[in-house]
Amino acid sequence: METPPQLTLLDLIEAVAEVTDSEAEQVSVVAHLVNSGRVRLTGSFRRAQLR
Repeated sequence: METPPQLTLLDLIEAVAEVTDSEAEQVSVVAHLVNSGRVRLTGSFRRAQLR
């Protein structure tokens, strides 16, 4: 199994913002990526779950 990429929350939000059309979509995608384990957060939000 491949290790998920590790990003800061800001880096993840910026990357998702480049390919989404709305803020609501950005929030949904970021939460899904973090909560599903496809991306791991580093820094202050390490081990966080997003609602």
